[in-house]
Amino acid sequence: MSTLGSTCFTEEQEALVVKSWSVMKKNSAELGLKLFLKIFEIAPSAQKLFSFLRDSKVPLEENPKLKPHAMSVFVMTCESAAQLRKAGKVTVRESTLKKLGATHYKYGVVNEHFEVTKFALLDTIKEAVPEMWSPEMKNAWAQAYDQLVGAIKSEMKPSSS
Repeated sequence: MSTLGSTCFTEEQEALVVKSWSVMKKNSAELGLKLFLKIFEIAPSAQKLFSFLRDSKVPLEENPKLKPHAMSVFVMTCESAAQLRKAGKVTVRESTLKKLGATHYKYGVVNEHFEVTKFALLDTIKEAVPEMWSPEMKNAWAQAYDQLVGAIKSEMKPSSS
């Protein structure tokens, strides 16, 4: 598991992330889908990274595999952010991180994709909790996301299996 390193996730940041996540949690499926639709709106070419979208004949929001995938990504990202300070590190299991790293590597995910996703994530959260949103909350989520991405990137190499 990767430790936090020099960037310290403060108690205030943790509180902002936890508070907003507790409100969003019940809408994870919808928000996850919204996140991915935003990603594909900004970077349509990113759709090519998903085998289940390549030959799909239905609109994105009706693709049966996109919603569960989007929800699991959204939930993992938010749960990891909410636990970051208590754990002092990204709490995604090492085996999962290795798998995520290998998968992202295999499908050719690059830095720009992570940046687009970060922008889309912050936008999705801002729209989900507009009355709570603030520059501080934006920074807290951005920092938590960067930590998770750092942990995934550190595992981005060919799968050893």
